[in-house]
Amino acid sequence: MSRLLTSRLNRRRGQVALVLGLGIVGTALVLVLPAVARHFTDVVIGENRPDLVLPTALVGLAAVALRQILLALRSLVAQSMESRLVHELRIELFDKLQRQPVRWFDRNRSGEIMSRVSDDVPAMQKLLVEALDTALPALLQFLVVLAAMFYQDWRLALVTIAPLPIIGLVTWRHSLVAEPQWRESGEATAELHALLHDSLSGIRQIKAYTGEPEALDRFEEASRHTRSKYMRVMRGQSLIWPGVSILAEAGIITMVAYGSWRVLAGQMDAGILFYFLFAWGFLFEPISKINPLSQVLNRGKASAKRVAEILDHPEEEHLVEGLRPSAVHGDIRFESVSFSYDDDSPAVEDITLHARAGQTIALVGPTGAGKSTLLHLLARFYEPNQGRILLDDQPLADLSKEWLRDHLGYVTQESFLFNSSLRDNLLLAREEACDDELWAALEAANAATFVRELPDQLDTLAGERGSRFSGGERQRLSIARALLRNPPILLLDEATSALDNKTERLVQQALERLRADRTCFVIAHRLSTIEAADQILVLKDGRILESGTHQELLDAEGEYVRLQTSNHR
Repeated sequence: MSRLLTSRLNRRRGQVALVLGLGIVGTALVLVLPAVARHFTDVVIGENRPDLVLPTALVGLAAVALRQILLALRSLVAQSMESRLVHELRIELFDKLQRQPVRWFDRNRSGEIMSRVSDDVPAMQKLLVEALDTALPALLQFLVVLAAMFYQDWRLALVTIAPLPIIGLVTWRHSLVAEPQWRESGEATAELHALLHDSLSGIRQIKAYTGEPEALDRFEEASRHTRSKYMRVMRGQSLIWPGVSILAEAGIITMVAYGSWRVLAGQMDAGILFYFLFAWGFLFEPISKINPLSQVLNRGKASAKRVAEILDHPEEEHLVEGLRPSAVHGDIRFESVSFSYDDDSPAVEDITLHARAGQTIALVGPTGAGKSTLLHLLARFYEPNQGRILLDDQPLADLSKEWLRDHLGYVTQESFLFNSSLRDNLLLAREEACDDELWAALEAANAATFVRELPDQLDTLAGERGSRFSGGERQRLSIARALLRNPPILLLDEATSALDNKTERLVQQALERLRADRTCFVIAHRLSTIEAADQILVLKDGRILESGTHQELLDAEGEYVRLQTSNHR
């Protein structure tokens, strides 16, 4: 964690030095007011010098004004640095998230990840800035004032700081307990965010099944748990800091009593006692900041650990590294490939197939047969547990994943659109494409007609997850995005499942034209859409039961025929 924090401060050495410099000068000015108080007592009053009242007061006012100006500048620089650090760390964290393997996202809830970006990053940066803008200047002020007090009268200084060892021990012990409590509070908040994210994502299902009361109960329970964890921290804070304040304020009473006795005994000038009265406020001002500062520091340390868990997590291997062949023909082989999402049962087992360049391979079978898993392995979202996959006789494991995915057009079963313009959604496939190319892709996917009818056409916002469009329209837009890339390999996972029969026929005609000179893997629920495939693979329980052309499989009268029969019922 310390490396995570210090590395970010090293990037801002100039701003750090400016904050510290302003803090040092501001701290030096703290000593002016006690000196002015002593001067008023010993000289102005003691020597009956009314001519010195105004000049002495002006010195004090100038010191106060200059210190506040420096404090404002220090705060401005620190806040500017904090906002910049928050921005940079969010970008770094988001980039790191994008470089995590798909399996990592399978194991981490979206709401928890969002909590680390939205809550933990600012808390961590608050730790950095508070350490510079508050903690270090407060420590410096404490040491400078303490040294000045010892210089004035070491006996009175010892009496003044008598409670400090106890205060230090109490706050240290409290910080050991508070940090894990803040971490538990942060985790509870992340759980609450995860539940909120799930509920909003599934709001249509909640409404469809009138599940609002149950959803409210779950959210209320999570919110109650979050409140309980937070209040556990606050109870500790509320119990310890009044005690610390009593100890600190006991110091001034003891100091005034002892100082008054020495003045009356003629052992000390009254001016020194007034000096200590003013200096005590500046000495214990840093201690008064311990409570809010400790909350920021403990919460920031807990948040930094949660952020570091992501930043230190290994990235997806071979994302950028690996071979980048100059050309792709599209010859694909699966050689005895087996894969399991967990240790319980294989999703696919001993899969061997050969898709020659330009061929269309159809994958059919019941739900859970392993069809989508084969496409996931081909896109290297996951790696086989056994066997290997080859592209143009080159093992996929040796290729750069980034390069491989640049040569794939992937339309998933869930047609996802980002909440941005249609143009931006399409340009995700090829950012340098011009509008004419965008319209050509939309025409090929039979999406141009309804897009032209929109008031803003390509500038129309898609809405969250493409909510402004029907399922069929979203799917056609996703197909257009895949076709815009013009890839040598197409992966279509139920790409036409949400289309009506008429639209499906039009899209199938476009796909037939575009399948020329490219390898295509198609998963289709409607078997009528893949009858022209060069090869049809029938999967069940993760294994290939049958393979052949449509006619060959009909003649075999096996599982494919049973699927055809059930499909037409």
